[in-house]
Amino acid sequence: MAVTKDLTRNIPYVKSSKVQQWLLEYTYENDKEGDATYYTTTFSTVVPATDPVTGDVNFTPKAKGSWTKAQIVALCPVSHWDTVFASQVDSVITNPVVPPTPDDNFPVPS
Repeated sequence: MAVTKDLTRNIPYVKSSKVQQWLLEYTYENDKEGDATYYTTTFSTVVPATDPVTGDVNFTPKAKGSWTKAQIVALCPVSHWDTVFASQVDSVITNPVVPPTPDDNFPVPS
């Protein structure tokens, strides 16, 4: 199982020449397309500089050209997404749910 993951979308929301919020997408792939074990999913998140509910500071606004990929990825909850993706692969590829099979010939007990 070769899992690859990467930041696949990053849209900055800019005000006064500084990023105030990011829309981020991070894509995971298990194996290669066409393999029986292939699975892919994309997670997304919106990260404001300051959380409007809690007031927590997620990042200090700065010019969009000043950001590195590593800084943007650090805003993503990657460890949580790693866990969710592993669970998805397990339930879809490794241990898929096997539906029960009906027995149409089972007689009504007397």
